[in-house]
Amino acid sequence: MHMTSLQAAHFIGNQWLPATNGQVIEMIDPSHGVPFATIARGTAPDVDAAVRAARNAFNGAWGRLAAVERGRLLAKLAEAITANAAELGQIESRDTGKPAKQGLADAIACARYFEFYAGACDKFHGETIPYQPGYAVLTWREPHGVTGHIVPWNYPLQIFARSVAASLAAGNACVVKPAEDACLSVLKIAEIALSVGLPEGALNIVTGYGYEAGAALAGHGDIDHISFTGSPPTGTAVAQAAARNHRPVTLELGGKSAQVVFADADLDAALPTLVNAIMQNAGQTCSAGSRVLIEDSIFDKVVAKLTARINALKVGPAFADLDLGPIINQKQLHRVTAFVEEALTAGATLAAQGQVVEDAPQAGFFALPTLLTNVKPTDRVALEEVFGPVLVAMPFRDEAEAIALANGTAYGLVAGVWTRDGARQLRLAKALKSGQVFINNYGAAGGVELPFGGVRSSGHGREKGFEALYGFTQLKTVAIKHD
Repeated sequence: MHMTSLQAAHFIGNQWLPATNGQVIEMIDPSHGVPFATIARGTAPDVDAAVRAARNAFNGAWGRLAAVERGRLLAKLAEAITANAAELGQIESRDTGKPAKQGLADAIACARYFEFYAGACDKFHGETIPYQPGYAVLTWREPHGVTGHIVPWNYPLQIFARSVAASLAAGNACVVKPAEDACLSVLKIAEIALSVGLPEGALNIVTGYGYEAGAALAGHGDIDHISFTGSPPTGTAVAQAAARNHRPVTLELGGKSAQVVFADADLDAALPTLVNAIMQNAGQTCSAGSRVLIEDSIFDKVVAKLTARINALKVGPAFADLDLGPIINQKQLHRVTAFVEEALTAGATLAAQGQVVEDAPQAGFFALPTLLTNVKPTDRVALEEVFGPVLVAMPFRDEAEAIALANGTAYGLVAGVWTRDGARQLRLAKALKSGQVFINNYGAAGGVELPFGGVRSSGHGREKGFEALYGFTQLKTVAIKHD
C-alpha cells in the first residue's frame, strides 16, 4: 500500500483526494497505543462529492454495464484481493490489533465475498405472474442506485465486502464510510479495485468521524439505501436520518448471543467452539457467543473445562499472533474493564482469566479473557453487549428455562444449540428469537452463502448469501395488456 499517498486521502471517482477542510485524524496502533498513520477527516462536502461521483457512475458507464460484465469485473477484483491477501491481512492486523492469522483469514474471506457475488450478477432473475386473460405480468429486480455503507472497526475487510460486493453485484454504485479507528485495509481494496479497472465512481470511500462523515452520508438526500453495522444507538440515529428522506436501511446492531449446552451434548466438540466464539477478535464480534447456558447436571463439569481453557489463553500484540490481540482503543478497554468490575461487585464469581504475555507493550489496549459465573439473569453483564472477551456461564434446569434465558435479552442475532436430540434441535431452532441458529456448531465457519441478520435490537434486513441481493434491489412489476 502506498501509505504516503493514501493515508490522508479519500477515494472519490477513482481519484485520491484530501479532505476539503485539509484536516486529518491520527490512527492509533492498539497493540502499542501510539499513532502510526493518518487519514483524511471527511465532512459533508467530501460525502457530497462522493455521492455525486457514484450517481454519475450509476447513470453512466457502470450503470450501463451488462450483468455478465459486472460479474467479470468483480471476479477480477476477487482474484486481485486473493493475490494481495498477505498484505491486506497485515494491514488489517495492525489497524485493528487482531492476531495475524485472523487478519489473513479476514482478507481471504473478503475475497470470497467478491467471488460469490461475481458469480451471482447474471443469475438474479425476476418472475412471471399468472394473471387475468389478456395480460402478461412480470417482475424484475432493479438496483436502488446509490447505496451508502457505514462499516465498523472490528472486521473492516469482511463487513465492507459483505455489503459492498452484494451492492455492486446488484448494479448499484457505492459510497463507503469506514470507521475512523480502522480503515486502511478498506483503502487498500480501493487501490486494488482501481488496478483491475472498476469504472470511475462505482466505488467511493470517504474516511472520517461517524458524527461528521457518517452522519452526512446517512442523511444525504441522494442516497437511495443505507447499510449500517454498529451499535443500537448509532443505528437508531442512522435510521432516523434515512427516514427523513424515506430511504430504506439495513441495520446489523450486535447481540448478546447464547450457546445452549444440554447434558447429552458432545462436549469434546463443543468446548473449543464455546471458547472461540467469544474470544475470537478479543470478543469484538457482533455475533460473539457471549453467554453459555449449561444444563445444571453438567454445569460444574463444563465450567471446569472452560476454566482450564480460558486460564491458558495468552494476550499480546497483533503480530505476536497469540490467542487474542488488544481491544481497539482505550475507550473500549475501559468499557470492558468496567463491565467486569461491575459484575464482580454485584456478586459474580471470577471463574477464569487469561494472561497478557510479559513482553507485551505497556501502552497496548489489552483486556484479559474472562469467565464469569454466579451471574443473575438481570445483571447488566448478562443483558448488554460487552464487546470484549467476557464469557458468562449460567445454569438452566430444563428446556423451557433454557429458552427463556436465551431469549431474555433485547437482542436476537445468533444462537447456538448443543444436543444430540433431533427433536430438541428443531424445537430450539424454532423457539429461539434470532436471525441465525447453529446446531452443534457456531458460525458455520463464516458462511458467505448464509443469510445473516438479526431481530429485535439486533436490527433488521439480511446480508450475505443471495438474500442480500434482495435488499440491494427493488422490485418492479410490469403488467402488459395484449388483448
